[in-house]
Amino acid sequence: MKLVLFDLDNTLLAGDSDYEWGQFLIERGIVDRVLYEARNLAFYQQYKAGTLNIHEFLDFQLRPLTQHTRAELDVWHAEFMQQKIQPMITTEARDLVNRALDEAALVAIITATNSFVTAPIARIFGIPNLIATEPEQIDGKFTGKVSGTPSFREGKITRLNEWLAGQNKQLNDFDESWFYSDSLNDLPLLELVSNPVAVDADPTLHSHAQTHGWPSISLRNQ
Repeated sequence: MKLVLFDLDNTLLAGDSDYEWGQFLIERGIVDRVLYEARNLAFYQQYKAGTLNIHEFLDFQLRPLTQHTRAELDVWHAEFMQQKIQPMITTEARDLVNRALDEAALVAIITATNSFVTAPIARIFGIPNLIATEPEQIDGKFTGKVSGTPSFREGKITRLNEWLAGQNKQLNDFDESWFYSDSLNDLPLLELVSNPVAVDADPTLHSHAQTHGWPSISLRNQ
């Protein structure tokens, strides 16, 4: 029995949906460029460097969701999908996902980016399971807080175990467990699965993969 897990940003996507959602809000005039753009970039640089404080970032990133109706947010997200996400989906990424869906018992995206941003992206790929940071909602409205453990670094392991337990499974039930990621932030989960794969990896992960004999692949259009 085979489990396949995919990171999303800079792995299945040739870019970062979290960062691009912030840029979309700026370009659309939904948030103030002067106040928002520098912080959005700073948090993204911290993520790439492995120094991100996830709780500080989520306080920043989830706040715009609290200031608009769900109907407005859904309209904007549809535009975001067309303008920002579709161009970041490569043929190579779709082919890899389709092979996993054919071969594996379970396939999931596991991402630190919140589920409001990422659920429609998972649907575009045809992946039925999404483990993402969950923004808290009360009466259908976002509160700006997080529900449960953020799906980030070691939190991905926590969230994966919770998800599997909900299906009366655990990781060692699978003969093979695969995780595809680009990021040093995913080293905890990459080291846990039986088959880690570095995808268009950052320098730290690339070096780690070489040292440990992990396969490295690219999903970018050649």
